[in-house]
Amino acid sequence: MAAGAAFAAAPSVVTVTLWDKGPNSATPDDAHPMGYGPNGDMKMAMLGVKADVDTVPAGTVTFQVTNASKDIVHEMILSPLSADGKPLPYVKNELRVDEDAAGHLGEVSELDPGKTGALTVDLTPGKYILFCNIPAHFMNGMWTVITVE
Repeated sequence: MAAGAAFAAAPSVVTVTLWDKGPNSATPDDAHPMGYGPNGDMKMAMLGVKADVDTVPAGTVTFQVTNASKDIVHEMILSPLSADGKPLPYVKNELRVDEDAAGHLGEVSELDPGKTGALTVDLTPGKYILFCNIPAHFMNGMWTVITVE
C-alpha cells in the first residue's frame, strides 16, 4: 500500500431483536405508558427492542433485525432523537408515533413472528431511536436508543 492511502471504515452491523412476552403483551390504552422519556419503567415492559451494541461509529450501519415473537407482528423504525430531549411526536388516538414528523430514516416493515429483515443507512454522529410503531407497541416499551459517534 502507498503511504497515506485512505481506508474506508468497514460498515457497522447491529443485531436487533424485537421481542414480547406473548400475545397479550400490548395494552391498547395509556394505563401503563412506557414510551420514551425519563419516567418509563423499562423493567416492567412487556415488549422490547434489544440491540447487541448501544454505540457505533458514524458511517454505514446495517441493522439486522429478527422478530423473536411467537405470536405478534413487529417492525423496526429508525429516527433521530432531538438533542434537546424533546419526545417523539405521539399520536394518542392512533397509539403510534407520527413517523414523518419524527424524521424517520428507514424501517424494516412488518415482520411476521420468526422472520428477519435488514436496513442499511449512513448515519452521522448523534442519538437515534429504534422502535416498533405497530399501534400501542411504542408506549408499551418497544424502543431502544443507539448512539453514533
